[in-house]
Amino acid sequence: MILRILNKDVPLRNLLFVIGEGMLIYAAVMTAAFLRFGSAHESFLCSAIISKALLIVVVCQVSLYFNELYNLEVTGTYQELGLRLTKAIGFASISLAIIYYCLPSLLMGRGIFLISLIFIVLFIVSWRYSYNLILKKRMFTERIVVLGSGELAKKILREVNGYRDTGYQVAGVVWTNPSSSLKLPDEIPIITSNANLPDFVESSRTKKIVVAMINKRGRLPVNELLRCKIQGTTIVEGESFYEKLTGKILAENINPSWFIFSDGFQKSQLTRLIKRITGLLFSGLGLLLTLPLTLIISVAIKMDSKGPVIYKQKRVAEGGRIFELCKFRSMIDNAETECGPTWAQNDDCRITRVGKILRKYRLDEIPQMWNVLKGDMSFVGPRPERPEFVKQLEQIVPYYSERHTVKPGITGWAQISYGYGASVEDALEKLKYDLFYIKNLSILMDFMIILRTVKIVLLSSGAR
Repeated sequence: MILRILNKDVPLRNLLFVIGEGMLIYAAVMTAAFLRFGSAHESFLCSAIISKALLIVVVCQVSLYFNELYNLEVTGTYQELGLRLTKAIGFASISLAIIYYCLPSLLMGRGIFLISLIFIVLFIVSWRYSYNLILKKRMFTERIVVLGSGELAKKILREVNGYRDTGYQVAGVVWTNPSSSLKLPDEIPIITSNANLPDFVESSRTKKIVVAMINKRGRLPVNELLRCKIQGTTIVEGESFYEKLTGKILAENINPSWFIFSDGFQKSQLTRLIKRITGLLFSGLGLLLTLPLTLIISVAIKMDSKGPVIYKQKRVAEGGRIFELCKFRSMIDNAETECGPTWAQNDDCRITRVGKILRKYRLDEIPQMWNVLKGDMSFVGPRPERPEFVKQLEQIVPYYSERHTVKPGITGWAQISYGYGASVEDALEKLKYDLFYIKNLSILMDFMIILRTVKIVLLSSGAR
């Protein structure tokens, strides 16, 4: 079964996996409490013990999340799982030790947490081993048939077959162009005749047909699809399916009518007001909390190279308005005097020693919170680009100007999903994520983006 969260497909089994692991951690703590107190002890099932056990569950699962243990592609091997689990348990232990030191009343009892750790590791490893078997055998997946032979069909097949946790399984492919090359696993049949499609869908227990054809006129098997529809099979467009599967919109494949008739792209005044209020709160608090760090960074920049501490650069805001973006200077002074506006590259010689550290941990972006306070930017939104690049990209990348219908942000869906872009190809890829964000803009999505941004910063996955 597939759930739709923020207009992105999420397998129900993945959600149950997280909930189930939380219940196992809770069971591990309560088992330790049982061994420590005994069932006859009056405090064993009291509310205090339960609430303290829930605290351990929350801290452990937050630690698992920040160590990428809920990214099932990262933890594909047991060696990687073991290393990350060790780090997560260590991080959880240190966090709980700090909490218990500050708030001794939350301590469960002598030895309970140490006993809990044994059961937590045992339960988590067993649970994840079982879940890996489920993923390997593709159990509890929704079976689909892909209709098409172009790039869109190939992209969908790569996504479904290339990742274990999509929740979908390709039951068959209707390859509409025999001359086009296609490599599929042996267990996925290719249906060469449209006439066989309804019978195959019924016999293979397929729930959904994905029509991944760019040009449908005169080529769409209407009668066969109609029979499938009447039989109860869901028929979806390839572009919409790909959007919900990946969290990005295929800008190069869609036409203006798709934008006109598609759902989303709602920007209510209430949402804008809440974004503005939360932006003011986050940026104001952020500038206050980072004040000591700002002083240290300022001194380091001055000692490392000549030039100003704060670097101001023209960027494009909502509606195409130009504003000055504030950042800590991470390059040599007057870095573009000879070469002009240029994207930063890997190992860019213009980046200073301090600048490399600032960019790695994204500390150079702290002054952008001042832009949020001024109203030039929002805390979450598309990354603001330079006017020189915008003028170039609008001529090459379809719908690029649409990203300026909302305020730019310090972080955003494209930034956490794709990373830094330093080419036209990167700009197109990031636009796909930006359009998805603009289409599904909501406060809940902003909160999720901020949470993932914190994780990326803590994991030191910075920009160039």
